[in-house]
Amino acid sequence: MPLTPEELRQIAARTLAHYDQRAQDFWEGTRDHDVSQNIAALLQHIETAPPFELLDFGCGPGRDLRTFTALGHRATGLEGSPQLAAMAREHSGCEVIEQDFLALDLPAARFDGVFANAVLFHVPGRNCRACSDNCTRRSRPTACSSARTRAATVRRAGMATATAPATTGNPGGTS
Repeated sequence: MPLTPEELRQIAARTLAHYDQRAQDFWEGTRDHDVSQNIAALLQHIETAPPFELLDFGCGPGRDLRTFTALGHRATGLEGSPQLAAMAREHSGCEVIEQDFLALDLPAARFDGVFANAVLFHVPGRNCRACSDNCTRRSRPTACSSARTRAATVRRAGMATATAPATTGNPGGTS
Protein backbone atom coordinates (compact mmCIF):
# COMPACT_ATOMS: atom_id res chain seq x y z
CA MET A 1 0.00 0.00 0.00
CA PRO A 2 1.46 3.40 -0.97
CA LEU A 3 2.29 5.84 1.77
CA THR A 4 0.04 8.87 2.10
CA PRO A 5 1.52 12.34 1.57
CA GLU A 6 1.28 12.92 5.32
CA GLU A 7 3.14 9.69 6.08
CA LEU A 8 5.87 10.68 3.61
CA ARG A 9 6.11 14.13 5.21
CA GLN A 10 6.47 12.56 8.68
CA ILE A 11 9.17 10.14 7.52
CA ALA A 12 11.10 12.96 5.84
CA ALA A 13 10.79 15.16 8.94
CA ARG A 14 12.16 12.40 11.20
CA THR A 15 15.04 11.67 8.83
CA LEU A 16 16.00 15.35 8.48
CA ALA A 17 15.75 15.88 12.24
CA HIS A 18 18.08 12.91 12.75
CA TYR A 19 20.69 14.40 10.40
CA ASP A 20 20.30 17.92 11.76
CA GLN A 21 20.91 16.67 15.32
CA ARG A 22 23.95 14.63 14.29
CA ALA A 23 25.44 16.79 11.53
CA GLN A 24 28.84 17.28 13.15
CA ASP A 25 29.14 13.59 14.02
CA PHE A 26 28.17 12.68 10.45
CA TRP A 27 30.87 15.00 9.07
CA GLU A 28 33.51 13.56 11.39
CA GLY A 29 32.48 10.01 10.55
CA THR A 30 32.44 10.43 6.77
CA ARG A 31 34.87 13.19 5.81
CA ASP A 32 37.76 10.79 5.16
CA HIS A 33 35.80 8.11 3.29
CA ASP A 34 37.28 7.35 -0.10
CA VAL A 35 34.53 7.25 -2.71
CA SER A 36 36.86 7.97 -5.61
CA GLN A 37 35.71 4.82 -7.44
CA ASN A 38 32.13 6.11 -7.36
CA ILE A 39 33.18 9.54 -8.60
CA ALA A 40 35.22 7.96 -11.40
CA ALA A 41 32.27 5.75 -12.35
CA LEU A 42 30.14 8.86 -12.90
CA LEU A 43 32.73 11.06 -14.59
CA GLN A 44 33.82 8.46 -17.14
CA HIS A 45 30.32 8.26 -18.59
CA ILE A 46 29.63 11.96 -19.10
CA GLU A 47 29.45 12.61 -22.84
CA THR A 48 30.74 16.16 -22.98
CA ALA A 49 34.12 17.82 -22.48
CA PRO A 50 35.16 18.79 -18.94
CA PRO A 51 34.92 20.76 -16.81
CA PHE A 52 31.51 19.37 -15.93
CA GLU A 53 28.55 20.99 -14.21
CA LEU A 54 27.69 18.44 -11.50
CA LEU A 55 24.87 18.01 -9.01
CA ASP A 56 25.79 16.18 -5.81
CA PHE A 57 22.36 14.85 -4.82
CA GLY A 58 22.33 14.44 -1.03
CA CYS A 59 25.66 16.22 -0.65
CA GLY A 60 25.66 15.96 3.14
CA PRO A 61 28.37 18.15 4.69
CA GLY A 62 30.16 18.68 1.36
CA ARG A 63 32.97 16.12 1.15
CA ASP A 64 32.31 15.19 -2.49
CA LEU A 65 31.60 18.78 -3.50
CA ARG A 66 35.17 19.59 -2.44
CA THR A 67 36.47 16.63 -4.46
CA PHE A 68 34.59 17.64 -7.61
CA THR A 69 35.86 21.22 -7.28
CA ALA A 70 39.43 20.02 -6.70
CA LEU A 71 39.12 18.02 -9.93
CA GLY A 72 38.26 21.25 -11.77
CA HIS A 73 34.51 20.78 -12.11
CA ARG A 74 31.68 23.11 -11.11
CA ALA A 75 29.71 21.38 -8.37
CA THR A 76 26.35 22.21 -6.84
CA GLY A 77 25.00 20.42 -3.80
CA LEU A 78 21.44 19.31 -3.16
CA GLU A 79 20.60 18.62 0.47
CA GLY A 80 17.43 18.26 2.54
CA SER A 81 18.97 18.82 5.98
CA PRO A 82 19.42 22.52 6.82
CA GLN A 83 22.39 21.75 9.10
CA LEU A 84 24.17 19.61 6.52
CA ALA A 85 23.45 22.15 3.77
CA ALA A 86 25.06 24.90 5.87
CA MET A 87 28.08 22.69 6.56
CA ALA A 88 28.39 21.83 2.86
CA ARG A 89 28.46 25.52 1.94
CA GLU A 90 31.09 26.17 4.60
CA HIS A 91 33.28 23.15 3.77
CA SER A 92 33.12 23.43 -0.03
CA GLY A 93 32.35 27.03 -0.93
CA CYS A 94 29.84 25.63 -3.44
CA GLU A 95 26.23 26.54 -4.05
CA VAL A 96 23.97 24.17 -2.11
CA ILE A 97 20.29 23.92 -2.97
CA GLU A 98 18.19 23.01 0.06
CA GLN A 99 15.07 21.09 -0.98
CA ASP A 100 12.76 18.23 -0.11
CA PHE A 101 13.88 15.23 -2.17
CA LEU A 102 10.25 14.28 -2.81
CA ALA A 103 9.36 17.71 -4.21
CA LEU A 104 12.41 18.71 -6.23
CA ASP A 105 12.41 21.94 -8.19
CA LEU A 106 15.81 21.96 -9.89
CA PRO A 107 17.02 24.23 -12.70
CA ALA A 108 16.35 22.72 -16.14
CA ALA A 109 19.20 21.41 -18.33
CA ARG A 110 21.90 22.67 -15.99
CA PHE A 111 23.84 19.54 -15.04
CA ASP A 112 26.16 17.27 -17.01
CA GLY A 113 26.07 14.68 -14.24
CA VAL A 114 24.13 13.81 -11.11
CA PHE A 115 26.06 12.11 -8.30
CA ALA A 116 23.88 10.27 -5.79
CA ASN A 117 26.19 8.42 -3.42
CA ALA A 118 24.47 6.69 -0.48
CA VAL A 119 21.40 8.90 -0.59
CA LEU A 120 18.52 7.25 -2.44
CA PHE A 121 17.87 4.82 0.39
CA HIS A 122 16.32 7.84 2.12
CA VAL A 123 13.68 7.99 -0.59
CA PRO A 124 10.83 5.49 -0.08
CA GLY A 125 10.99 2.75 -2.73
CA ARG A 126 7.77 3.75 -4.47
CA ASN A 127 9.10 7.31 -4.86
CA CYS A 128 12.64 6.42 -5.93
CA ARG A 129 11.94 6.34 -9.67
CA ALA A 130 10.07 9.66 -9.66
CA CYS A 131 12.90 11.25 -7.68
CA SER A 132 15.65 9.99 -9.99
CA ASP A 133 13.58 10.76 -13.10
CA ASN A 134 13.13 14.32 -11.84
CA CYS A 135 16.91 14.70 -11.62
CA THR A 136 17.35 13.21 -15.08
CA ARG A 137 14.78 15.56 -16.62
CA ARG A 138 16.64 18.52 -15.12
CA SER A 139 19.95 17.43 -16.61
CA ARG A 140 21.38 18.12 -20.06
CA PRO A 141 20.53 15.55 -22.77
CA THR A 142 24.07 14.10 -22.67
CA ALA A 143 24.19 13.89 -18.87
CA CYS A 144 24.99 10.82 -16.82
CA SER A 145 23.13 10.16 -13.60
CA SER A 146 24.26 7.72 -10.94
CA ALA A 147 20.82 8.23 -9.37
CA ARG A 148 19.02 6.91 -12.45
CA THR A 149 21.37 3.96 -12.85
CA ARG A 150 20.93 2.78 -9.27
CA ALA A 151 17.21 3.50 -9.17
CA ALA A 152 16.74 1.14 -12.12
CA THR A 153 18.81 -1.52 -10.34
CA VAL A 154 16.82 -1.02 -7.15
CA ARG A 155 13.51 -1.38 -8.98
CA ARG A 156 14.57 -4.57 -10.78
CA ALA A 157 16.00 -6.18 -7.66
CA GLY A 158 13.25 -4.98 -5.34
CA MET A 159 15.85 -3.59 -2.96
CA ALA A 160 15.23 -0.82 -0.46
CA THR A 161 18.64 0.87 -0.70
CA ALA A 162 20.39 2.74 -3.48
CA THR A 163 23.77 4.37 -3.98
CA ALA A 164 26.11 5.26 -6.81
CA PRO A 165 26.73 2.56 -9.44
CA ALA A 166 30.10 1.32 -8.16
CA THR A 167 29.04 0.69 -4.56
CA THR A 168 27.19 -2.07 -2.78
CA GLY A 169 25.07 0.23 -0.65
CA ASN A 170 25.39 1.46 2.90
CA PRO A 171 22.09 1.59 4.77
CA GLY A 172 23.97 3.06 7.74
CA GLY A 173 24.41 6.23 5.71
CA THR A 174 28.14 6.56 6.29
CA SER A 175 29.45 6.68 2.74
